[in-house]
Order: sequence, then structure tokens, then C-alpha cells
Amino acid sequence: MLRSCRSNGFWVAGGILQLAVLLVPASAMADDLANSNDYYADMSAKAAADEGKADSQASPSPAATDESRATEAEGSGGAVDGPMIHSAPSFWSKVPPVEPIPRPGLFFVPPTGPGYYWAINAFEGDCQDKPPINPYRLQFYDNDFRYLENPANQQVDFLDPLKRIHLGCDWMLSLGGEERVRYMMEDNAYLRITDRYNDYTLLRTRLYADLWYQDRFRIYAEYLDAEVTGEDLPPNKIDVDKSDFLNLFTDVALMDVDGTPVYARVGRQELCYGSQRLISALDWANTRRTFQGAKAFWHTSDWDLDAFWTQPVIVNPTRFDSPDDRQNFAGAWATYKPVKGTSWDCYYLYLDNAHPVATGIGGVLGGINVNTVGTRYAGDCCHYLWDFEGMYQFGTYANQNIAAGAFTTSVGYQFAGLSWNPQFWIAYDFASGSQHPGSGDYDTFNQLFPFGHYYFGYLDLVGRQNISDFNMQFLAYPADWITSGIQYHVFDLVSSRDALYNAGGTAIARDPTGTSGHHVGNEIDVFTKYQLDVHQDVLVGYSELTEGEFLEKTKPALRTPELFYTQYSYKW
Repeated sequence: MLRSCRSNGFWVAGGILQLAVLLVPASAMADDLANSNDYYADMSAKAAADEGKADSQASPSPAATDESRATEAEGSGGAVDGPMIHSAPSFWSKVPPVEPIPRPGLFFVPPTGPGYYWAINAFEGDCQDKPPINPYRLQFYDNDFRYLENPANQQVDFLDPLKRIHLGCDWMLSLGGEERVRYMMEDNAYLRITDRYNDYTLLRTRLYADLWYQDRFRIYAEYLDAEVTGEDLPPNKIDVDKSDFLNLFTDVALMDVDGTPVYARVGRQELCYGSQRLISALDWANTRRTFQGAKAFWHTSDWDLDAFWTQPVIVNPTRFDSPDDRQNFAGAWATYKPVKGTSWDCYYLYLDNAHPVATGIGGVLGGINVNTVGTRYAGDCCHYLWDFEGMYQFGTYANQNIAAGAFTTSVGYQFAGLSWNPQFWIAYDFASGSQHPGSGDYDTFNQLFPFGHYYFGYLDLVGRQNISDFNMQFLAYPADWITSGIQYHVFDLVSSRDALYNAGGTAIARDPTGTSGHHVGNEIDVFTKYQLDVHQDVLVGYSELTEGEFLEKTKPALRTPELFYTQYSYKW
């Protein structure tokens, strides 16, 4: 059954490819294949943006290295000049209005200048003058193929005819997707404590269609099929979601402010903001994360302003997913970019969960109503790197008042003059916990919808709740197409009476007496990513946690948790 389902997914992808190629006029295909450019949009991914104001971007994880390379390439280019292919109206140079890639914490700066940026370049001896354009983004609705509109383009690809298909003067269609395979080998624990060995393969298909009418109206649909095979244990909630919509929304330009459209987006949509410590699409998960609702956004070279109201979409492995109508997630997010490489976020987030998931004073069950206010300052200058973020929460937890907080302090340096472009970060993460659970105020920080996998170790046994984490990261490029890194974490509970929460926010170990101590353990994560070409990459990693006093006493049967994984991705 699984093999049949996966086979059907590949047939669907192949059918779309063939249909699209047939639909593209032969002359348009010839133009597209002959045209490419060394232009790349400015750092805020808007063709009309001021290049000097743009943010330099960097990869949040080895799985997202392609995005930082794309952004670095953007910084080396400029706005589109020259005529558009197909005699396209000038508005196509701004379509789609690509949202800026949020700069993560522990960001790293990819190499620039002449080099072999893909494995195929090294194999063929084709040294590039600068990083090639990589149009694929974390959210596929932000993929940026606008360079195909410039006849000076020198970068061509056999799949270009599927992108920016002009249907007359006013309509444009793009098609694409991804096939991803990841082998996981867990020993004793990953995301949950099992004390067992488990190896399996995760399979994921994504297909999208993106239709624009000028720069005023858009329909975007993205299909997802996520499956698992060969598992020894029941799959995690983030492993399986058979044949569903990941994104299905419309964008409408409401008005122009200072020459930039204000858009409204309605429907199913992924959200990703700032450092992704609180809101992330969670690409590591086989199912990803999505929401349903509405948002308005206005993005310029200096400011990005967003406001949204959504409901989380609950994954149902065997039926179509639906939003949780008893949860509401809303917020406002502003990003100011005063100079290149520097950004300042200010935000307010509101989560109301009416499900009786909270246990308050006297065992009273109730919902959660949490407000989060926060700010973040991140950037780089003269090879120095920094990232500071603080968050405070208030609201109600069943019959308790919430008073919680979290902060991150991290600094780093890029040794740009050395071989391999080495970079080093040292950081401290803190998220409050309840000193006396079940009485007084509720002090445990709520991590909301984070990219926890990236920040607290790849074993996913630790989340941003009741945790103190002193951590370091070292990263280097043995070749321009190879990214290698190592992270080291020292985990301690803030409150020994509160729980250890995993990357999904679930309590996986607890000692109400507080006698098991604070030290959770030390984790090391090693990873390497190989960029084969614009479409393909391979990611390999290993993680190991050495148990501390807390885990030794609360989980005495647990042996050293380990994880090995290897992943192949093909984007098209």
C-alpha cells in the first residue's frame, strides 16, 4: 500500500512536469532556456528595494544552507535592468513580492567570491565567479525565479520552462515541488524516551502551483504527502500526513503605500518569523507546520509589517487535516532594517487554547490564554556576529496567572581571512520554569510554535521551557559546496520541581520533589551538508546525549541516547 501510494506521488509529479512542458509554447521555452542572469534581487528580496538597506541572510541549519547561499548571491547582484522576456510588463520584476528570509539565531555567513559552489562544478572543473543563484526558499511560495525575466541571464536549467509561464500579458503560472528521503537510526531516545532501538525511513513529496494576475491577485496551492516506512515503534506525530494541503491561499493587493502594495492573505498558510524561536514552519518535521486564517503584510527595504489571525492545523495521518477551532493564534510583527546586516524585531503574540489542557491550583482543569511580547536585535559587522532576544509572557493557565519569560544572548565571529571560512558562536538560552507547580503563579515559559530542533540539540529531547542551556557552535566550509558544523550543549533545568520538556513542548521527565537535581546532560551534534547542484543536496548528521543527574535518577534505565541520520532532497 505504501509503495503504491509513493508510486502514485511520483506519477503525479511526472504528470505535472509533462503537462507543463506541453503547455509552454516552443518559442517561450527557447527564450527561457536561452535567458538567465547574474542579477539577483536585493537582500529583502524585492527588485525595487535599496540594496544598501537590505539584510544579509544566513542559514538557520544545514537543511537550509541553500537559502543563505541564495541570499548571499542576492547581495552580490542588483536590480533588474534591461528588457523583460516575452515583452512582459514591468510589474513582473516585482512578482512574486518575495517575503524576506528570517535571519535565524546562530546564523552563519557562506563563502563568496570565485569557487566551486556545487559538487557538479568541482567535478567538471567549472569555477564560478560568485555564488550561483539558488531560488529555492524555506517556504516554496517565496521561491524567487525573477532572474528569468532578464535576458542577460547566464544561469540556465532544464526545468526553467516550468517557472514563470506567461499566459498572455497579465497572467503567470509557476510549478514546482520537492522529493525528500531521510533515514533515521535512533538508539534509546529521539523526541521521546523509549529505551529502544528504532530505524526507519521518512518520505516526503511536495507539489505546488502558483498563479498570479499581474501583481494584484494570487492563488497558491501546495500539496504534501508525508509517510514513514520500516519503523519499529509507532511513528511520531510529525512523521505522517497522507495527501493533504500544506498551503492553499489567495493574496490580494489592497492598496499601495509609498509605492509598495499592502497584501491580504486568506486561507491555509505557513508562518515563519524572526529567529523562528517562537514561530516556524518546522521544515525538519516530515509533516511541516501550517495554519489557517488571514494576515496582512507590507514589506519594504526598511520595514516589514505583518498582522495575522490564524488557527493551528492539526495533522490527521489518514484524513484531511482541519484547523483547531478551539485554538486561536494571532499577532503583530514588525522588523526594522536600519543598515545592511542588521535587523530589529518587535512583536506581540496571542495564543488562546480553550481545550482543558492545563492543570491549575487544586487540580482544576482549564484552558490557556497567553500573551507574549518580545524584541530581538541581530546582525553582523566587521565579521562580528550577534543575536539578542528577550520575551515576556502573561495571561492565565487554568486558574493561575502566567508570569514567564525567556531570553537568548549569543555572540560570534567569522574568521574570513582563514581557509574554510570558519565561524564560531557562544550562546546562553534561558526559559523560565515553575518553582512551585500547582500553586501561585504559573512560571513555565510557553514556546508556542518553534523551530526547537535547531536550537536545543538534534535529539529533540529539550525544548524552550524550564531550561538553561550554555551552548557553542563551530562551523566551516571544507569546500564551497560543503558545510560542516558541530554544536555542544550543557542542559540544566531552571526549576528541579518542574519537568523536562521536549522540542514539541511535551513533558518527558519530572520529579515533583526536586531531589533529582538540575543537570539534564550534555549533547553534541555533528552535521555536514553537501550541495550537489541547484536541485540536490545531501545532509548527514550524528547526535549523542550524555545523561546528567536528573535523567539518571528519573530515567534510570536510559542509556546514552544517540541519533544518526542521512537525508537526500531534490527540489524542482
